[in-house]
Amino acid sequence: MQTLVQVVCTPGLSVRDAIANDRKLDAHDFEIVLERKAGRSPGWTKLRSRAESRRGSINIQWNAATRVLSCRVVNKGHGKPNLIIGDFVNYLMRRHRRRIRVIAVLPG
Repeated sequence: MQTLVQVVCTPGLSVRDAIANDRKLDAHDFEIVLERKAGRSPGWTKLRSRAESRRGSINIQWNAATRVLSCRVVNKGHGKPNLIIGDFVNYLMRRHRRRIRVIAVLPG
C-alpha cells in the first residue's frame, strides 16, 4: 500500500536536506536507509522507522520550484500506514514546524 504525504513549505533551503542532515532524526525512531544526489535537485531520501509495528519506508523528494516536500509512504505486509505516517507528521511538526504551511495526506 502507498500513501502520499505532501507538505507545502515556506521559501528557503531544501526541507529534504534538512531532514537528511537532522542529528535528532534518530531520537524520533527514524533512520536513513538510502540517499541519492544529496544536495542536488531532484534528489531523494529513503527513511525507515525503527519503532515497533512500523513496517515500510518513506521516500522523500523536494521540489524547490513549488516548495513541496513529497513523501511516499510504502507499507508491505501487515504494516499499518497510519502509524508510520503519524510518527512522521509528528516529527515534521516538532522539528520543521516553522517551514510548514500545509500537510495533506492522500491515501493510495
